[in-house]
Amino acid sequence: MTRIDFHSNVADKLNYSCRLIRKAHAANCKMVVYHHDRAYLQRLNDALWTLTEAEFLPHVMLTDPLSAMTPIVLSHDEHAACPHYELLINLTAATPANFQQFQRMIEVISADDADKLAGRERYRHYQQQGHTLTHSVAK
Repeated sequence: MTRIDFHSNVADKLNYSCRLIRKAHAANCKMVVYHHDRAYLQRLNDALWTLTEAEFLPHVMLTDPLSAMTPIVLSHDEHAACPHYELLINLTAATPANFQQFQRMIEVISADDADKLAGRERYRHYQQQGHTLTHSVAK
């Protein structure tokens, strides 16, 4: 069963996501980062390229031919087959259809009231399904 970690009260979701991806990559974790909006994923892609000058975070879009060999994959298609299923980072206000295929999922919840409400609903839903849940408040 998928372990689910909630990171809430995130002031800047894009910046926080970059730091989260960097931390997971440093732990040798292979991940898929999901957002339904391609434009948001493009902003995330750009941010990952400019995070630091001294650090390279290998990432590609799911449709890239190198996605199977790349530890960080960005996806807008929740129904697509993924190259790895270790970690899913969900940046949307909805439950990704394929989340149960992953060993672990991190839900990133902003400080926005609508995002918080959607996050609480997903938390209750996962809890009712019996998933192991943790919660941390972003600093």
